[in-house]
Amino acid sequence: MKLLLITAIEEFEADVINILKHSGVRAFSYQSVKGFKSNGNNIDNWFPSEYLSVDSLLFTIFSDCNCIDDIYKSINEFNKKQETVSQIHIATIDLENENFK
Repeated sequence: MKLLLITAIEEFEADVINILKHSGVRAFSYQSVKGFKSNGNNIDNWFPSEYLSVDSLLFTIFSDCNCIDDIYKSINEFNKKQETVSQIHIATIDLENENFK
């Protein structure tokens, strides 16, 4: 079993849902989260702002299907087509454990 975590800005909500549906995912959940990103201000700036906040979504998918490669492929294709700085981010965690069956 694998845990997939996907983050994206709210504007990509329909795109992520479409990718998951067409990749064979049977169930997923998501929620609104507040993302933070360093604005890259130099320490020499007199009035630095440490982080910019972004309204984002966090998708959580538990999957034992072979669809994970398809999801990565679709997200990479989506990100390559973006003209904006923002992209969809994905991470996979392996949950296989002898005590978790």
